[in-house]
Amino acid sequence: METPGLVVHGEAEPFSTALRSLINNPLYSDVRFVVGQERQEVFAHRCLLACRCNFFQRLLSSEPGPGVPSPVVLSTVPAEAFLVVLEFLYTNSAKLQRHSVLEVLTAAVEYGLEELRELCLEFVVKALDVELVCEALQVAVTFGLGQLQERCVAFIEAHSQAVLERPVAEVAAPVVRELRLALLAPAELSALEEQNRREPLIPVEQIVEAWKCHALRRGDAARGTPCRRRRGTLPREHHRFLDLPFK
Repeated sequence: METPGLVVHGEAEPFSTALRSLINNPLYSDVRFVVGQERQEVFAHRCLLACRCNFFQRLLSSEPGPGVPSPVVLSTVPAEAFLVVLEFLYTNSAKLQRHSVLEVLTAAVEYGLEELRELCLEFVVKALDVELVCEALQVAVTFGLGQLQERCVAFIEAHSQAVLERPVAEVAAPVVRELRLALLAPAELSALEEQNRREPLIPVEQIVEAWKCHALRRGDAARGTPCRRRRGTLPREHHRFLDLPFK
């Protein structure tokens, strides 16, 4: 009777280091991205991205033609966040930074990278403070990340009551002003408006401005309010008529 084979494992660190050396390395690369508003050029390897991520598998499914292939343009994700995504795809690990983790989280959601999304959420929850909570709440609302939204609201309430001893609505006002309500779909905006009637944290004028964007089907009405898309915001169907600029 033949003895069953035995799976053996080499050292993980040299393997990870070797793969990390290929990140944004033009050597042997066969796909080129132009990333972010700064249009930074980033090199990658088609087969690795396709086997690690369904989004890239679909994006890169067509065979490159003869000659120099055209770059793949990804204008909504900042280059720094995109390189973190590549690091995760190449090595199954990533170095997250407080100042860019929400943009990495946005990219992870957009590309369907569930494991990276959970790692980002865990990092955000641990790093949550008065400076980060505003943007974190906006991302949570935009992408329906219920647990993160609850943690942000709880953080605001805890700090407003325990430290400032002021009404929640008053303490939450700077955060609420940063919410990009115009980016919500009409059904989501209706649900938010109904909830706001029960717990009035959002000024009615701010909700009216968001509805005005949808009614006019253009973004001019919101240019003077914080309804601009952040870089990395996931495009949605109703955004096509808002024409909102990037912040």
